[in-house]
Amino acid sequence: MTRTVVVTGASAGVGRAVAHAYAARGARLALLARGEAGLAAAERECRRRGAADVRVYRVDVADAGAVQQAADDVVHRWGGIDVWINNAMVSVFAPAWEIPAREFRRVTEVTYLGTVHGTLAALRHMRAHGQGAIVQVGSALAYRGIPLQSAYCASKHAVQGFNDSLRAELLRESPGVKLSMVQLPAVNTPQFSWVRTRLPRHPQPVPPIFTPEVAARAIVWAADHGTRELNVGGPTWRARLGDILIPGLLDRKLARDGYDSQQTGATIDPTTWRDNLDHPGDEDRDRGAAGVFAERARDRSAALWVGTHKPALSGVALAGVALAGVALALTAVARRLR
Repeated sequence: MTRTVVVTGASAGVGRAVAHAYAARGARLALLARGEAGLAAAERECRRRGAADVRVYRVDVADAGAVQQAADDVVHRWGGIDVWINNAMVSVFAPAWEIPAREFRRVTEVTYLGTVHGTLAALRHMRAHGQGAIVQVGSALAYRGIPLQSAYCASKHAVQGFNDSLRAELLRESPGVKLSMVQLPAVNTPQFSWVRTRLPRHPQPVPPIFTPEVAARAIVWAADHGTRELNVGGPTWRARLGDILIPGLLDRKLARDGYDSQQTGATIDPTTWRDNLDHPGDEDRDRGAAGVFAERARDRSAALWVGTHKPALSGVALAGVALAGVALALTAVARRLR
């Protein structure tokens, strides 16, 4: 059966990689983003990769009405929505006291409220049909804030809280609609070449860095299985555990290392740096899925493999316990027979 999939933030980065993954499956794709050049390139690539059909919508997810109109048009054209991926985001790199209130509001409107807008637009149609899958693209930073990204971390924390409340409501009222959140590690996307920044050096994701395709595999898997939450990469697990077990120590470590770990050695010229906070960074030039850290990006995650193979691993563990039990029993019998 051909599935209808909506992806926000689809013109670049993780959203672009997710669109590629679903195109290879022959899905019908609705791609939402702001950048004209990025969307046009994403559409061409998805058609080449085998998508059954592709529609693009130049939408700012901060505009709830525009997101709902796009969702309504998708349903009008294709009869429904099977999967909705909320991925759009923006950020500001700076100490909190250097971020104006307007910029906090803008990051919140896109990264948090954009997720809410997309979710509500999807639910309007999914609840009517009693089924569907919604995936929120989250982050390890949904649980553990780090310096220089207070607006973004706060928005991802908000998405996590929204998701917890909504999940319980859906379990009661619309159990056929599955809600997942995929918590990502550092990913090599164009984000770090167009984020608004007041840092002296070029922003970078905190190593280790993963490819957008690793994130895309996790997101597609979560949509397929309706998993509650999926943590991608060892760094995500470590950040979450550290926040539970040693939050104060983690505070001090981030105070010491968190500034340098988010910057390369290359200085930037703030007068020529073009960011995407208020205007798309791929309006007139396609940026693709990957950023500038391809040589350092890992294309595999052992932690993701474990997270997506829990039943098999549980079976192996149980079999191991059973075999150990049999071995102990045989040993005991042998000793009695001596």
